[in-house]
Amino acid sequence: MGNIHLLDATVSHLKSLLSLKCGFPVSVFCLRTLKGKEMYDCNTLSDYNLDLGSTVRMDVWDGWKEFLNACVLGHTQNVQRYFSKYEAILRFQQRVALNIAAHFGHLELAEWLQTAGVRADEAVGVHPYREWCSDTDHPDIGKCAVHAAAEKGQLLLIKSFIARNVLCLECRNALGQTPLKICILNGNKDCLLYLAMKMWSVVSFPKVSLTMNIYIKVKKWIYTAQKRVYKARKWAPPFKTRVGDPVVVDGFTEPKMTSRDLHGFYQDKWRSVVQSSRAHSSDAIVNAVLKLHPMTTRQRTSKSSRFPPLNQVVENSVRRKSQSVSESQEIDEIFTNSWNPNIPLPPITSDSRPRHLRTPHAAVLLNSSLESFSKYSGRTPRQNAVYFLSLASEFKEKPWLRQLDMARSLARKSVRNL
Repeated sequence: MGNIHLLDATVSHLKSLLSLKCGFPVSVFCLRTLKGKEMYDCNTLSDYNLDLGSTVRMDVWDGWKEFLNACVLGHTQNVQRYFSKYEAILRFQQRVALNIAAHFGHLELAEWLQTAGVRADEAVGVHPYREWCSDTDHPDIGKCAVHAAAEKGQLLLIKSFIARNVLCLECRNALGQTPLKICILNGNKDCLLYLAMKMWSVVSFPKVSLTMNIYIKVKKWIYTAQKRVYKARKWAPPFKTRVGDPVVVDGFTEPKMTSRDLHGFYQDKWRSVVQSSRAHSSDAIVNAVLKLHPMTTRQRTSKSSRFPPLNQVVENSVRRKSQSVSESQEIDEIFTNSWNPNIPLPPITSDSRPRHLRTPHAAVLLNSSLESFSKYSGRTPRQNAVYFLSLASEFKEKPWLRQLDMARSLARKSVRNL
């Protein structure tokens, strides 16, 4: 609300005003009408049939809601958590985070980002998906973090930026304004006095003293030479995007700015991945079972009755808790005959324990643990080994040692569950 008439203004001008209010760079959001029609920078508000009192929606990049909320609140750990795993998008997010931190005065977040290599005199730029149109995009994409701090009068942030990089004093935006000029236009007296003092200061070295103006020119020359050496030693492409990366073209491609959160952004992808993994695992199990014997479908149907169902196994395990030793031996034979494992088991000996367990105290502990296992599982250790070895032997495509490892892992998990 105000005394300004914006219906004849462009969408670009409205986005600049919104950027000053909310602190988001103009390359982070887009404007839409309530009907979902995207508003482009070159058009006026009257082109979209907007009138006084109309509502305009601001949408951000998909999957960025949590990241932008963390930047506004200044939570460094959450900002790091929601960074993208792609290098080009990560660099853009770091510049956006530094710009928002400069707007709201989050000193800790700004210090951490500068330590990570983000420069306060570097323009925010555009998203890598829209780098093809960076030359004709909104002019405020050339705004740097030091300009945002100067607009809001964040003196501590300005001191931090200049202490790490003196080039921030002569950093200019798209209109050619330095931080000192921005402070004059916005009436930030404290920041104005500090910047004026720094601009008229002298940098002293052991044998020479330079004014700040000359020192900044020397630093710019050194920085330009370093970039040229870097490009000579390591090939650097002119664009940050590569072949195969998505490209967003206004009005032609699917919109990427719909303000979906991370859950909504990855929901379809997660659903497809889960379905494919489930289908793959079920097909692998079915193929492993069907490869046991080269028989027809009718024979498979008739032979499948040999394997006991899972509910029968559970009922048998409950019934075994009250059975005697003779009944457990019969169950052992039933398991061995029904599952028909092809893995030979070692014979039962009188004392198959290792030597370090043959002491009287160790024997008592071992017998008590075996009794507890038989009591709560419903199977003797030998029956348990037969059961899991028979399960592992169904995977014929795996070598015998791999089947043995699978049986050991299953048996170990069953003991831990008890």
